Amino acid sequence: MGAKSIGQAVTSIENGESWSSEVRYFLSSRSAKVNEFAKSVRSHWSIESMHWVLDVVFHEDASRIREGHAIENLSFTRRFVITLLKQDTSKSSLKSNRKAAGWNTDFLEKLLFGA
Repeated sequence: MGAKSIGQAVTSIENGESWSSEVRYFLSSRSAKVNEFAKSVRSHWSIESMHWVLDVVFHEDASRIREGHAIENLSFTRRFVITLLKQDTSKSSLKSNRKAAGWNTDFLEKLLFGA
């Protein structure tokens, strides 16, 4: 296909009174369309964010599972569990909630059944 366009995304982050910015460049095999490019950059970040959560909560990158359909099955299960963990409205992290669900059956039932 070959490269048809180059894009630049500038991200500014404000934290209280300080701020920082980051510049990223992208090569694309599609023709340049600003709205399409912006949507692609934003959606790419949501995918990277999910990968980060999976690695922090489940250490997915360190997984040694390689046989049969186990990779797809565990991937689905991990995403399903993250969906359940996000239902908890407390200020606890997903990693803490995962551990709590393993130790406390009342909390686990609350996540599973909304009790």
